[in-house]
Amino acid sequence: MSRTLFPFHSNDISALARSLKSQLANCESQPSHLELLNMLVRANGYRNFQHYRAEIAAREQLDRRPATPEPEPVDFARVKRLIGMFDQEGKLVRWPSKRSQQELCLWFIWSKIPARQVLSEKEINQLLNDSHHFGDHPLLRRWLCDYGMVSRTRDGREYRRVEKSPPAEALELIRRVGSEQTM
Repeated sequence: MSRTLFPFHSNDISALARSLKSQLANCESQPSHLELLNMLVRANGYRNFQHYRAEIAAREQLDRRPATPEPEPVDFARVKRLIGMFDQEGKLVRWPSKRSQQELCLWFIWSKIPARQVLSEKEINQLLNDSHHFGDHPLLRRWLCDYGMVSRTRDGREYRRVEKSPPAEALELIRRVGSEQTM
């Protein structure tokens, strides 16, 4: 069985020595190995050696966690162009010709679909019709499913929004079009 090494550091060695002297003076007999470990870690502010061990293990786990990724950059000029595709009510006026623009517009429509709720085909069609002016809700429904933003049963009777995180530009578009409606 291998021995686990635990680093030990004291910010104030003088306080450590005073604490150890006091704890050793209160011992009636020679302290055991565990009692000495407990005295050392108590001098550094821990309840006992188990508490110290748990703190070390938790710190190591946190240090091994991957760092938070940098946020995606947002192309505000692109978002501004896309905002122009929506009217004052937040409805999509026309279907963009570029796929990258289509996907971002779909994220905005996705944000209007209620989360964790089953919708019938009639309900999803009504919601999509209320989201655009160009009169092609089957196109929107098909693209939402193809991009994995909405799931549907095999028979097409039930639809659900798939919960996932939109890209940074889509989040900015959702935020901006939402605020444009209130202006």
